[in-house]
Amino acid sequence: MGTGEAVRGHGTPTELAIETRGLEPVPEAERHGPTWRIFTVWFSGNMVPPTFFIGTLAAADFIQLGFWSGLAAILLGNVIGASFVGLAAMMGPRTGMPQLALGRLSFGRSNTVPALLNWACMIAWAAVNTFFGAAAFALVTGLPFWVGALSSIALMAIIVVIGYEAILNFQKYVAGLLAVVFVLAAIRVVTVGDFTRGDGLTGADRTGAFVLMTTLVASFSLSWAVFGSDYTRYLPRETRDWKVFACASGGLAVACAWLQILGLAVAGIITGSGVGTIRDEVLGGGFLGGAAMVAIFLGIVSVTVLNTYTASLSLLTVGIGVPRTVSAVIAAVLAFALTLWLQSTDFAGTFSNYLLIISYWVAPYIAVVLVDWWMRGRRADVSGLTDTASLDNGWRAVLSFAVGVAASVPFMNTTLYVGPVAAGPLHGGDIAYYVGFVVAAAAYYILRKPSQKSA
Repeated sequence: MGTGEAVRGHGTPTELAIETRGLEPVPEAERHGPTWRIFTVWFSGNMVPPTFFIGTLAAADFIQLGFWSGLAAILLGNVIGASFVGLAAMMGPRTGMPQLALGRLSFGRSNTVPALLNWACMIAWAAVNTFFGAAAFALVTGLPFWVGALSSIALMAIIVVIGYEAILNFQKYVAGLLAVVFVLAAIRVVTVGDFTRGDGLTGADRTGAFVLMTTLVASFSLSWAVFGSDYTRYLPRETRDWKVFACASGGLAVACAWLQILGLAVAGIITGSGVGTIRDEVLGGGFLGGAAMVAIFLGIVSVTVLNTYTASLSLLTVGIGVPRTVSAVIAAVLAFALTLWLQSTDFAGTFSNYLLIISYWVAPYIAVVLVDWWMRGRRADVSGLTDTASLDNGWRAVLSFAVGVAASVPFMNTTLYVGPVAAGPLHGGDIAYYVGFVVAAAAYYILRKPSQKSA
């Protein structure tokens, strides 16, 4: 079905028709769209300042990686993290359902808790991202911060209220502009960047720093795994798995690696972590600096569109009985209020650190969801997932999730908490995401295996 064709069924999205579908599976007759658009969804949504500044962390005092070591960590981390998003995205065409709702297959009624946590996290991340977009808007226009925040949130809210098709088309159109601007930015970085910086640590400390940088990069990508099928559920059921995987993980990995490498190259010359630093210290101001601010504003709208659309679906997964459009408006209003609060308290940096710690839950959660999916032979009857009263308590999933989270704590290394294993044997290396994933996956497999035939 093309985007200009008439709506068939209450939830079939067209570019300007409001999507009325909530969590219910998308019927076969309403499946449509080319797979390549999934690439631009993840590409546009990650061409944003937070991605860039992750690359600059390689030169931080607690990591001190040189350019080539940092480059290897960025490439490896993105391959690891983006792969999980690709695996989750493959569930969309098979089921026609959003990602958090699919968690009911394994978590049952208990899936309400991670859905509520994800809803809160998505609103928080929308606010943090809007903080950068509003700052870019203010630098270009000279208007107050709140005007930029309102402009960003309003544009985002319109797109999200319209729904799926508007989101995919917006990301498609913005991708080209972002690519052009950041190609020019890359050319500029080649002339000012430092590609000869060596490692500041040696031996086991250097290994620990490499592991930590790899995990920081991987965790940024992996945290998107709870979005996976939200943007693939309208694809035809016969869509090849490898195409879905390649487009979802590829768009994410290319965007993240691109900006993180730019950040890595200029890590030694920048003095701040705001958009003004990108405009003036990296790009030298002028036309390119101004164009980058426009691109950043649009990129921020792209990422907050993803945050807010998934937040709207997460609230429905909690069991709140409101239409998706109302849920989207609620998320947008809360994100706007939180953005203004962050700006007034100058708390954005610390707030982001809290969100990064909270995101450790994603790895054990998606581990349970993916193991359950593969144990079912990558197919399941999802028709009953919208009836929460008929779901079981999901105790196997809950126990496996809890064990995975608990096992990961000693391996964490953050600005707010450093686990004993990370601080000791790992010399600062953080492998908490991997430990949480593996332990939760193994625990769920062991608990689920005896009941597999009856599932």
